[in-house]
Amino acid sequence: MQTQILEISPQELKQKLDTDESVFLLDVREQTEYDIVHLEDAQLIPLNTLPHHVESLPADQEIVVYCHHGTRSLYATAYLHQNGFHDAKNLTGGIDQWAAEIDPTLRRY
Repeated sequence: MQTQILEISPQELKQKLDTDESVFLLDVREQTEYDIVHLEDAQLIPLNTLPHHVESLPADQEIVVYCHHGTRSLYATAYLHQNGFHDAKNLTGGIDQWAAEIDPTLRRY
């Protein structure tokens, strides 16, 4: 059975953050990318290390996964779904789309 990967748009995420909804932000890029730009309060767990950290993720909270353009985070979201995190969502377009549509003060690369 194919699981539908849930996605969230930058606008939907901004609305959740603006209303202080409990959202766990998971950045699956590399440290060098995180150092350039990241969302406030995001937890950095590079995609290739995710299996080693899955136990530390909150099972009772919505997880929004992002990367640069949304491809690595799509893989990460699928992995989380396979491991019981059914409230994990992929940020459409990644941090690049977030910077373009929500916060133009963020650095783009």
